[in-house]
Amino acid sequence: MAETTSSPPQAHTFVQSVHGVRYQVKDVARAVAFYTQRLGFKLEHQQLPAFASVSLGETNILLSGPGASGSRPLPGGQRQEPGGWNRVVLRVSDLPGCIAALKSGDAVRFRNEMETGPGGRQFQIEDPDGNPIELFEPAAR
Repeated sequence: MAETTSSPPQAHTFVQSVHGVRYQVKDVARAVAFYTQRLGFKLEHQQLPAFASVSLGETNILLSGPGASGSRPLPGGQRQEPGGWNRVVLRVSDLPGCIAALKSGDAVRFRNEMETGPGGRQFQIEDPDGNPIELFEPAAR
């Protein structure tokens, strides 16, 4: 009797790439100003007051205001709101210098003090709507 081997079923490759990170915001224009003026993002597209997309390199942040389709309440009625602990992580050089520059301009909300670990240093700030952003400087290798 011949032995048959079965191969695992092929996974469907529906996911092609990461399109972006969606953040819920209360004021899209204010969020665009923060990301472009304070963090150096580029404005890709905006449809005020509902939506905008900003980018840094290959990363897109989708800013959804209260009127955007990406902000509609979930089927159970739960509202999508800014904030939380999941966050976009931005790689920086000279984290202490970056923190000093952020402290010297318009008010930016800081979530913690700079932390140092085996992988590098990190610091959390918030955009104007309370969405967390981690600034990360990798450890020298």
